[in-house]
Amino acid sequence: MTCINGEAVHRTMRRSLTLPRLREEDAVLRKASANGPDFLEALARGLAVIQAFGAGRRPMTLAEIARAVDLPRATARRALITLQALGHVDSDGRLFRLTPRVLTLAAAYLGSNGASTVLQPRLEALALELGVACSAAVLDGPDVVFIAYGRPTRMPSMSSMLGERLPGFCSALGRVLLGAMEDAALEAFLAGLSPQPVTPHTVLDVPAIRASILAARAEGFALVEQEAEQGFLSLAIPLTRFDGRVVAAVNIGCPAGGAGAKVRLLAMLPRLRDAAEEVSAQLV
Repeated sequence: MTCINGEAVHRTMRRSLTLPRLREEDAVLRKASANGPDFLEALARGLAVIQAFGAGRRPMTLAEIARAVDLPRATARRALITLQALGHVDSDGRLFRLTPRVLTLAAAYLGSNGASTVLQPRLEALALELGVACSAAVLDGPDVVFIAYGRPTRMPSMSSMLGERLPGFCSALGRVLLGAMEDAALEAFLAGLSPQPVTPHTVLDVPAIRASILAARAEGFALVEQEAEQGFLSLAIPLTRFDGRVVAAVNIGCPAGGAGAKVRLLAMLPRLRDAAEEVSAQLV
């Protein structure tokens, strides 16, 4: 009995000597981080691992995942094991892949976001009426993220477009949303912008990009041809809620086809604005 108690006391003493040191190191790291002392590194790593699958959309090895998120293999492995236990990741022992349960994360956003709930059926109806693709997006950092989408057919329109991203600087949706920014915020965005070509038609000159964004702000719409998507012409307008604040952008698009396609989309602009106004009254 005495021996057992002695060993227990010894283990307790070791923990008392070790744990404070670890906690102190963690506290120093958290304090030094720009994210503040309450930032959870483990949670951030887990989310980074999930996002690592987004670009290639294929199963990856542990080494590939660790490289993609710039983490030690042991750290990436712990994150993967945790995600696997939660059902978000599956593995055959060598390759890791996301499971459909990850979609519950997107569903949580779409279900709680009033704009998505209101826009999805409206865009589906508008796409059928106009015979063009209709979408809605919000700004997330330098990108726009699709939150609703309608196809010009009666096929289900809850497609892989939801959650897809496009660069904000060269897309019609992005230019409308960037134009809704305060001047200081827009200038800060442009100052940090290092535009990369998405298609052969992408405008990379920052003053020209600024001019396009300001034109979208002044005119109330942006028309972009093949800058963000090869072979695609896009027309976007801001979507405001009841108090006039821009909460998203809505877009119609069709295959690029010179002046004829532009005339066709611009002729639909009044109907697109009417639909946006109808939706605005339902947003809170």
